[in-house]
Amino acid sequence: MKVLQQWVLVVGLSLLAACQDAEQTQPAAGETKPGLQTVQASAVGAPELHYLDGHVEAVNQSTLSAQTSGVIEKLSYDVDDYVEQGKEIARIKSKNQQAGVQQAQAASDEAQARYAEAQADFKRISDIYAKRLIPKADYDAANAGLKAAEARLAAAKAQVTQAGEQLGYTSLVAPFSGIVTKRHVELGEAVNPGTPIMTGISLDQMRVVVEVPQRLIAQVRKEKKAFVFQDGSNKSLPVKSLTFFPYADPKTNAFKVRIELAEGTQDLFPGMFVKVAFVMGAQNAVSVPESAVVVRSEVIGVYVINKDGKPALRQIRLGKKLDDNNISVLAGLDAGETIALDPVQAAISLKQQAPEVKHE
Repeated sequence: MKVLQQWVLVVGLSLLAACQDAEQTQPAAGETKPGLQTVQASAVGAPELHYLDGHVEAVNQSTLSAQTSGVIEKLSYDVDDYVEQGKEIARIKSKNQQAGVQQAQAASDEAQARYAEAQADFKRISDIYAKRLIPKADYDAANAGLKAAEARLAAAKAQVTQAGEQLGYTSLVAPFSGIVTKRHVELGEAVNPGTPIMTGISLDQMRVVVEVPQRLIAQVRKEKKAFVFQDGSNKSLPVKSLTFFPYADPKTNAFKVRIELAEGTQDLFPGMFVKVAFVMGAQNAVSVPESAVVVRSEVIGVYVINKDGKPALRQIRLGKKLDDNNISVLAGLDAGETIALDPVQAAISLKQQAPEVKHE
């Protein structure tokens, strides 16, 4: 009997200890679940931005035109083809130009022979004149003949150069690497100097053109800083410089601003629309880790930990990125508020804390 009482006492103490351990492992009401990491939103200075629409255009875009007459005998590329710098785009039949080179070269050879003859005559007459065996008029005539032959030789060499240039114009090469956007001629078509052959653009370097209203241009000129955003992204594209046109459009009273983007910017094509945020000054904002931001459909928010320790999704309006990890919040959140670092864990915690619906 005494042994039985001792066994009951031991079992009772064990159950009491287990209950106490269970109470300690259960989270108290209003506390977040263990493992839900949080951080406080901090106040920072952020630029005051004014958003305008801009369109993208290529820095290098040109139309290659014929510089000599002839018939198109070869078209190496067509629309949407990529062309490397220095590659032949089109070729014009060059028989006339080749004949011109041969004719100019023949004239140059003749002029060279006449010049050599004039040199020999002048040397011979100079030697005779030195002995005072001929009058000075013969010496002057020989000297004039030598200078004339020299001038004819120079002109003939210039003709050779010009004929070579005309022959070179029969091969049209790409001035820069890019994509063909328009072909203006057909194979076998006769062309003259100035006839457009092909139009192309380079995608290596882009710029954005924005029409800035008259009421904003003074502050935009003062700050001289802008951010370019593509497709609603919060990550801005790298900007090299801003160019301000010194006149307004008489119809819209807007000033054109050209924004040079860094070379090699990806996924941009001429004609695309982008958002341009011009810096208008400074304002107070709140900084949060970008990893804490959750996007659900068209709602952007963070999970704010309330006074009871429970996470609640709150919609916010984001600003620009402050660094690789943090982003500014312009509205919807105050400095000092506690937010969940991991929105996925916060959503799970919120679901677990939701009261169960009883079905009768």
